[in-house]
Amino acid sequence: MTSYTPPLADIRFALDLAGLPELGLMDTDMIAPVLEEAAKLASEVIAPTNRDGDKHGAKLSGDAVTTAPGFKAAYKAMQEAGWCGAPFSADHGGQGLPWTISFALQEMWGTANMAFSLCPLLTQGAVETITTHGTPEQKAWMLEKLTTGAWTGSMQLTEPQAGSDVGALRTKAVKSGDHYLLSGQKIYITYGEHDLTDNIIHMVLARVEGAPAGIKGISLFACPKVMPDGTRNDVRAVSLEHKMGIHGSPTAVMSYGDKGGAKAWLIGEENRGIEYMFIMMNSARLGVGLQGLAMAERALQQARWYANDRVQSRDVADPKGAPVKIIRHPDVKRMLLTIRAYAEAMRLLAYHAGAALDKAKHKGDATAQARVDLLTPVVKAWSTDLGVECASLGVQIHGGMGYIEETGAAQHYRDAKIACIYEGTNGIQANDLVFRKLGRDKGEAARAFITEGKAISAALKHHKGDDAEVIAAHVHSGLDALEGATDYLVSQSDVKAVACAAASYLKLFGQVAGGVMMAKAAHKALEALANREGDAKFYNAKLVTARFYAEQLLPPTLPLAHSLKSAATTTLALGDEEI
Repeated sequence: MTSYTPPLADIRFALDLAGLPELGLMDTDMIAPVLEEAAKLASEVIAPTNRDGDKHGAKLSGDAVTTAPGFKAAYKAMQEAGWCGAPFSADHGGQGLPWTISFALQEMWGTANMAFSLCPLLTQGAVETITTHGTPEQKAWMLEKLTTGAWTGSMQLTEPQAGSDVGALRTKAVKSGDHYLLSGQKIYITYGEHDLTDNIIHMVLARVEGAPAGIKGISLFACPKVMPDGTRNDVRAVSLEHKMGIHGSPTAVMSYGDKGGAKAWLIGEENRGIEYMFIMMNSARLGVGLQGLAMAERALQQARWYANDRVQSRDVADPKGAPVKIIRHPDVKRMLLTIRAYAEAMRLLAYHAGAALDKAKHKGDATAQARVDLLTPVVKAWSTDLGVECASLGVQIHGGMGYIEETGAAQHYRDAKIACIYEGTNGIQANDLVFRKLGRDKGEAARAFITEGKAISAALKHHKGDDAEVIAAHVHSGLDALEGATDYLVSQSDVKAVACAAASYLKLFGQVAGGVMMAKAAHKALEALANREGDAKFYNAKLVTARFYAEQLLPPTLPLAHSLKSAATTTLALGDEEI
């Protein structure tokens, strides 16, 4: 397994394209030092734990979990350096960094060790929720500890009978003075129990006695592992799941109320838990999208190293010559460039969403918030699907060695898959995009993105040369296809037809949005090359990668704009027992 080197030049390029300097939220001369320090932690402290995390995993003894070798020391280093509270207010011990920067940090943590990075990611959701809806007393008790990483947070929704259908949950909450007593069971709880910190604040969905059925009767509670007086609360891990990947992340089955009830405190108002849950969920969805990017980047680095080291077969243009490094073979180069192009497109789109989030949070920009809402399901689903595809290509480049665990390529493939499932499966993200995001404004936010994309494509045409013309033409065609698909879905009254088209529409949106971002990158690269600014080799690689994306990766998805219109015809043609 190769080590991880954060691609700082690519990250800084993406931050600049996202418009971070123009936001005025951070001194520009501080961006590079922050990234460099984070990169040291990622590469030197967190990344070395990745292999041991996969091999040894977390262990449950009684109701206590011991994390994999190196995890505890790595978390302590992260926490003591102040990285846990990077995007949060200094009033509670955070650094107050822009979310765009935080996305870059999350990318590095996730690429270094995806299983490890889940713990601080979930704590962020708890911090945001308590900041928004917690009482002054709850904030005084929990916020600083969570923000600084002295405590961590977990998100507890799923039950054996209530997965994506959260409204079916049965965990019960009974009022008892100033608090509630919880009883029930939760499953698939990431970092529900661990030894990284002394305390965990579990954010738990439960139903108060007498509440309405379904999602309208769900409330949100903060349930500490350790009570304010130092005693252990009535909540414990009863088992750890045996998973396909992310073995270093303890995924627990949690039991509440075995000894009479776990004490918990209501967040906000009763029966508004679903509303509050989405604060945690949307924060996590963008973070999970970054994990798709992380797995692509890790697969790229490992496959690139292997392709430059492995010697096998002759060059196709020199059949009598000596065997060459496999990177000389066109198909290997195609796969490597595919991973690279997708990783760059994912990074640019995620950071673009991060900049919009900063505008919404710090400047109260409603249009920016609409952009964040629109892109959240796309960043989550499109990026995580691509994370699996890129990790699979990484295995393929290794050939038989990729299928053997000792190289580490298989781990990235196994780790990547879960990101398509948790925080709302990618099918749920597609439904969210077409029913909630398109439906609520009749496609206005989507059309605003399309209009902006066409302006970027038009600006690219002003550059001389074949590269600009080719990229602009393909991206413009993609935007036309996306516009037609958007118009169709907005005008469609058959909900089943829309549901059948949802996954194709999300894939089309992601692919075209990635093309827009790559066109923007090409525009910047051409400007730099024309003005002889910076590293010409770096900018030329950006230009070539953008053209590869536009010519090779974008066109195959455009027919989705047509096929999604007839998706229901065959998808629903067979009965439930005929498939």
